[in-house]
Formats: sequence, C-alpha cells, structure tokens
Amino acid sequence: MRKRNERRGAIQAAFDRLRATAATALGAAENAVERARAEQAEQEHALRIAQHGVSVVAADPDSFEGSDQPEFRKALDRALAERGEIFSEWTEHGPDRLTELVAESSPGPASAPWHEWLGSIGTATARSPVPQLWRIGTGRCPDAPEAAGFPAAVPLLDESNLRITCHGSVPETATREAAESLVQNLLLRVLSYYEPGLVRVHVWDTARLTGTLPGLFPLTRSGLLTAHDPTRLDDLLEELAEHIRRIHTTALLGGHTSLKSLAAETGHRGEPWRIAVLFGDGEPLREEQQQQLQRVARNGLACGIQLIVVDLPMTVNNALESVTFTAPDSARSSMTGAHLVITPDESPSRERVSRACSAISETFQARRSRVRTFDDLLPERFWTNDSTSGLTAPVGFFDGEPVRVCLGDTSPHTLVGGPSGSGKTNFLYGMLGSLAARYSPDELEMYLLDFKEGVSFAQFTPGTRDPSWLPHARLVGVNVNTDREFGLALLRFLATEMRRRADAAKAHEVTKLEELRQRDPDGRWPRIVAVIDEFQYLFAERDSVSTQAATLLEDVARRGRSQGIHLVLASQDISGIEAFWGKPAIFEQFILRVALPKARRVLVDNNTTALELPRWHAVVNHESGVRHGNEVARIPDATASETFDSLQHKLWERHLWETGRRNARPPRLFDGSHLPRLSELEDYERLRPGERTPPAALLGQVIDVRGTAATLPFGRSPGRNLAVLGSAQQDAVAVLGSGALSLARQFAAGEVEFTVAALVDDGAAHARAVAGRLRAGGHTVSVLGAGELEAALRRLSTLLAERVDSPEGNSTTVRHCLLLYGVDAAQPILERKDPQTGVSGLDQLRRILKQGPEVGLHVMGWWRSAQRLRNTLGMGPTDDVGAWVAFDVQGQELAPLAAGQLITWSPRARRGLFFDRSTHSHPEVVLPLDLSEELGELSTDREVSESSQRVPRPRDSDAVASNVGEDSGD
Repeated sequence: MRKRNERRGAIQAAFDRLRATAATALGAAENAVERARAEQAEQEHALRIAQHGVSVVAADPDSFEGSDQPEFRKALDRALAERGEIFSEWTEHGPDRLTELVAESSPGPASAPWHEWLGSIGTATARSPVPQLWRIGTGRCPDAPEAAGFPAAVPLLDESNLRITCHGSVPETATREAAESLVQNLLLRVLSYYEPGLVRVHVWDTARLTGTLPGLFPLTRSGLLTAHDPTRLDDLLEELAEHIRRIHTTALLGGHTSLKSLAAETGHRGEPWRIAVLFGDGEPLREEQQQQLQRVARNGLACGIQLIVVDLPMTVNNALESVTFTAPDSARSSMTGAHLVITPDESPSRERVSRACSAISETFQARRSRVRTFDDLLPERFWTNDSTSGLTAPVGFFDGEPVRVCLGDTSPHTLVGGPSGSGKTNFLYGMLGSLAARYSPDELEMYLLDFKEGVSFAQFTPGTRDPSWLPHARLVGVNVNTDREFGLALLRFLATEMRRRADAAKAHEVTKLEELRQRDPDGRWPRIVAVIDEFQYLFAERDSVSTQAATLLEDVARRGRSQGIHLVLASQDISGIEAFWGKPAIFEQFILRVALPKARRVLVDNNTTALELPRWHAVVNHESGVRHGNEVARIPDATASETFDSLQHKLWERHLWETGRRNARPPRLFDGSHLPRLSELEDYERLRPGERTPPAALLGQVIDVRGTAATLPFGRSPGRNLAVLGSAQQDAVAVLGSGALSLARQFAAGEVEFTVAALVDDGAAHARAVAGRLRAGGHTVSVLGAGELEAALRRLSTLLAERVDSPEGNSTTVRHCLLLYGVDAAQPILERKDPQTGVSGLDQLRRILKQGPEVGLHVMGWWRSAQRLRNTLGMGPTDDVGAWVAFDVQGQELAPLAAGQLITWSPRARRGLFFDRSTHSHPEVVLPLDLSEELGELSTDREVSESSQRVPRPRDSDAVASNVGEDSGD
C-alpha cells in the first residue's frame, strides 16, 4: 500500500511538473505572439509613415489612423530619431559634398547664382568640356536647417531631355510663370557659358504666338532664337527630324554614334547644339505629332538636339529627367527624389535679361560678320585627324560657323561647277589646304590634274624660287589641255589602284577600306583624292580616248567609294559632255555638289540657289543637289600671298623633319608645255652595263602617271629596227639621240659600235653632238656624210655576211647600231647600183634591216614621211622595221605600218605616236626628250633647249593672281 502511494505521488508530481512546464511554455508563446503583433503593428505604422513622409506625419499625427496606438507612437519616435541622426550627419557633410559634385560637373558660371554670370559673354568653345549638370535652384530636405541646402541641377546638353510639369491638370498662372522662369534661367546659363552661336534655341507655345520667354527675344535678331508659330508645330518637328537625318549622313560617319563621341575622338564638334522648348497645355498632341516628337526625343540627343517640354505629355525610352512644380516656389525633381524640395533660383529682372541677350546677340553678329580668312579654315594642330572612316574639312563659313565637305562612303565624290571667274581654283585651293592641314600624307594622297592652260597646280611642286612642295601631292599635271591621254592615264592608274586594294581587302576577308585598315594596321592605305579641273576637256572629242575615259570614270566612281578613292571633278558646265549622255549612273555617284555663283546644271534643275549667290560664295550640297541639302558658305581667299603657300611651307618642313630629307619624295610634275629631260627619267638613271637583257633604247616618255620611258627592246629577233617618221626635225633627231645615248649606257666600252650618218643638213649638228657624247662614253663611233654612205653599207653588209655564216658566234659578237639622219634624202644615192656587183645601196640597206637584228646589227633611221619609208622598203613586207615613232603624220598614213588597224591620230606639236608591233596592241602617244644637258651647246636648235626650261613656280601674290586669273575670284 505504501509503495502504491509512493508511485502515485511520483506520478502526481510528474504531472504537476508537466502542467507547470506547459503553462510556462504557453505563457512564453502568448508573450511572443504579443511581441510579434506589436512589431508587426509597428512595422506597418513605420511603412505608412515612410509612405506619407516623416515630416508630414509628425506635423499632424492625430489625423492618421491608429495614431492612438502605442505602436504608432513608437514607430513615429523611431523614425524621428533616425531622421535626426541622418539629418545630423547630412547637415555636417551632405550639402558641402553635393555642392562640390555640382561644381565639378557644371564648371564656370553653370553653378553660380545668376548675378555672378548674367551679362557675361561665354568663352567656352566646342572643344571645351561639356558640363554634365546645369543649376536650376536650391534643394533641401523638409524641416532641415536653412544651411543644409545644396545646389539642385539637371543634365541637358548631350545628356538628357527635360520634362517640366505644373501641378494639376490645368496649371495655375503663378505655377506656369515659375516654370517659364526656370526655363529662362536654364537657357541663360547655357547661352552665357558658350561662345555665342554654339547654342541655338527654338521656342513653340501652343497658346501664345509671342510673349513666351519675352526676355530672350533680343536673340531673334541674330537667329540664336527662333519663335515658331503655334499652328506650325509640324514644321518645327520636321526641321528637327531633317537635321537629325543630315547629321547621320554627313557628320556621323565611320561608326560614330553621336556628335559627343565624335568630338571625344577628333577633338572637334562641327555642329551647334539645338534646344527646342515646347510649351503645352497639359493635353497630348495629335497622334502623328506625338509620334514625331517621340522620334525626335529618341534620336535627337545623339545629334545635339535637346528637348525641354512644359506641360506636354511625353514618354520616351531614352534619357529624360523631370521637374514637377507643387507650388510656385516649390518643385520636385527626378534627380533629387520625391522627398526633397527644390526652390527654383530667383529670376533676374526682364530688363537685365534683355540687356544680357542683346549683348550675346550683338557679339554673335559681330563675330559672324567678320570676314573669315584662310587661316580660319586650318586646325590648331596639323595632321591630327584619322581618315579611316572618311575625310572631313571646312571649306567656308555661314554666319560665322564652318561649312564642311565630307568625303566617305555616303558622299564619295564631288562635282564642282561654276563659270569662268566664279572662283573654282580658289575653292579647290581652300578645300585641299583644309584637308592637307588635318590629315597627314599617310592618311591622304592627292593626284591633281588641270586641263586649262595655266600652272595653278604647279604651286604644289618644287620651284626655282621655293623648293617646298605639298607633301600629300603624288602627281601634278598642268597644261594638259592637248594631252587628254594624261587624264586617261590617271583614271587607268586609279582603276589599277582600286583593284589592288580590292584584292588586299579580299585577302583579309573584308569589303572596304575602313575594314582593311582595321585588319591590316601595319599596311599603308591612305585615302586618295583625285582632282581633275576642267575635266570636260577629257571628253572633248568622239574618239577612243573619250570612250575609254568614260568607261574608267564610271568604274572608279562606282567602285572607288569602298576603296577610299574619291574623285573631285571641276568644270564650267557639264551640259555639253556628250560622252555621258545616257549614262546617268556616273553623276549619281557624285553625291557632293558644289555650285559657285551663276553655276548651272551642277545642282538639280529646280535648285536655282547658285544663280543668286554673291561673289566669294558657294552652295555646298551633300544630297546630290536637292534643295533641302543646300548650305551656303562664304569661301575665304586661298590664293593670296601668305595663305596656301605659307601653309605648304609649314607642312613641307614638318614632312622633312618626320621622314628625313633623303626619304622625302616630291610629287611628279607633268607639264604639257615642256619636254621631259632624258637625265630626269628614272628608267634612264637605272641603266647600267649588262643589267638589262635584251638592251633597250629609250625613245621618249609615255604619257602616264609614273613618267615611264617609251622603251624599244633591241633583242636578236627579226624587225628590231626603228623608223622615225615625219618632217618635225627637232622631235625626230631627239628620238634618235635619246635612243642612241640610252642604248650606249647599257654597254661597257668596246661592247657596242655606232655608225652615225648625217644625210641632211638639218640633222648634221645633232648627229655630231650625239657622236661626241658616245665617244666620251668610250664607244667606237664612225661619223659619215651622204657621200660615204655607200661604202659604209658595203662594210656593214660584209660584216652581216660574216656573222650570218658563223651563227655560233652571234651571241657574243659586238653590237652595232646604224643611225641614219634623213634616210630619204639619200634615196638617189642608195638607188645607184654597183657596176661590178649590180647591187645597190638600197638593196644592202634592206638586207641589213631584214637580217641584221638577229646578229646584233640594228638600224635607227629618220624618214621625213611614211611614204618615203615604204619607198625604201620597196614592195616587200613592212615588218622589217618592227617599231616606229611618227610626228606630224596623219593617222591614215600609218595604218599600213600598224597591221592595217584604224589609227585616229592628228599631229600635235611636240607629240609623237609610238608603235612596237611586238608589244603594242595600239600605238601610244610619247613625248620626245630634251637632250640639252647631255649634248650642251651642240644641240641642233637653241629653241629646243629654251623650250625645255621649266617655268618658275609662282610664289608671290602677283604671280599667283596671274596664273589663277579671274577664276580665283579676285
């Protein structure tokens, strides 16, 4: 019994402990639930307090639901304590730090009160850093001490659009006036920071024609502000959209996404900023206007267009900041958040604003009216631009702002037109100088050709008075109005270079020059600008030259754009160029059109702006001549003394310093009024004994880009003889002399012999001079007259027979060259037969012509007509004379000597036609060479020497004016 009671007591004690433990646990749980409920209630109250704002709740706590609950009071006390701590730290450090940040992001007067900058004229240029923030007022936290304020600012230029909203659906008058004051202050800060002209303002108000921002209206006198008709919003939006299109097709080339990035890379910004201010009435625009506004807002910032809209609904997926007025002196901003209050800066009086705007406008007008000079076209530093994506340079000015030409993939070629005296040469000088100052010779090469009679482009080559040259020029052709083949040669060279670049691009698996330069950074791939002045001369006749030139021009114009080859064609008028009738595809490639005063047919037919241009002006159009692409520019004088010539000298000195004088190569000058010298031919300078097989005679210079010599190989094969045809004695003897001297240069003494026969008095002095020079070179020379010709032919016939009978020794026999001056004059002597053998000298000459070349015996003779050559050759074939050079001989007379092909050739002074049946498919034009240096005073005619002297290149202003003439615009 006792044990049972003990067990029962133990059990009861255990149950008591369990009940006590359970009661304790339940109590703790109830306490935890109460604490959780209190914390939840406190958090809910804290959330509501945060949503309404601590200051608002603390100002009238009894108006909030649950304010009688202890949790509400506890949450409010904690929020007030935390705000106090934050305010304490903010008051100590926050305003000063924010003030520093705003000052760093808005340099100069942008962060200063208006009375410190209003009325000042801005000095910041397009190259200056663009402020990221612009002050609009003072921000502070509610209930914060007065000293805790900080400058409130918003981004604008290149950074963001701005939307300003007044409180309520229909804004009160006072609130609207506060918004207008904020806009006015913001615009004044921008206008007063930059040089006048770098910022343009457009204002549109749906309710008022005038009166909006009246203090800024003095800016309208200079065009810095444009007030738009309330009913013409479409025109404003279209103008902004057109500006965006123009920027993308001209300035933003080569992968640039914005004017800001372009300026960061090149250090230059060529377009002013445009701020469009639109005042609405709270109602949305029509659907099409709203869509256009959205497009401008999305794409405008990249092109320098910033929108400020007031009470005009607008949403855009782009940078957009907002300012909302809650009262005339209170606003909130997306930059500072919803719980900070901004007090807009006080506005200056209208009188002070008007005076400040008048000063800005007058300064801009004075700067715009200043006549710009050639120096204004030049950059601060030379050769800093990169031509990878294209070429851009100013050529003139409009309202003080530069007007640029752009050569790239979108506008590859240029057409310049204007009648005589309109200033084409002056424009070309300005354009070439502006380009040359910005791009180094590794970035840009120039090929310059002038068809009119003059030496305007000779300025770019070394002269007798000034040794400098334009480092970018690789070829200069002047006085080529009678040498249309030189223009054809230039186009052929460009086509060849275009194919070379295309092959290189294909090898690097790219399609255009820009990509090639990126894939081949170690290669040299400069852009090429080829200028052809008075290019219509190239197509002046209906012949093969015009046909080939039209084909090549079309090919280069169409495919050259992707390979960095740009054509600049200048002319007085293009209406008479029959070669382009039915080929509009050529001129469709000339996107950039430049029309000088009174120019016709350069722009489209309904674009007559050029007809009204004053002197020294031009229309620059990057839209194929369409009217909306017009940019009128005043062109500075680039031909006066100390303009282009001064720039050239500076660039030349820098080029010599960078490359070294020995490595600097001047451009090649082709002057159609002068003959090239034999000593100046590169092919002649390279001749050395034994280095050329077979040896060759240099007969003249081919009309091509490189100045190649017209070469006749004298191999041991039939027909390797030369006939010089025509009665032009100076040219004929020059060919014989240059051929003999160049041939002798390839042999050592004793390896070649010459027999020189002077058969006419006109060539006797020249023949003796050539013989004397050959003897001076150590060669064996026999000089004979007409009476000695028969004996000489017999000796040569005997020598020929010996060599023919022993062919094993032919390859090592001494070469022999027979020079005959005036073969036809000795025809009666040659026709006489030897009484003993019955063989005439003519028979011996024919045998030498036929069999001599194979055994090293060659003839170079001069016949004064093609018929006289045929009389010498008789009824046999004409291929015994395998090459000929003809002067003053009509083309139809030469057809039998050129395999019967049709030859369209009319004689030209100091020009010959060269045909070698072994190498030529068609005859080519050659220039005889000046031998005055080689022959000295023994030259046949003093006139030859004098005509070959180079005219000194003009350097002073009088010489330039006389050469450029009225075309310079002087």
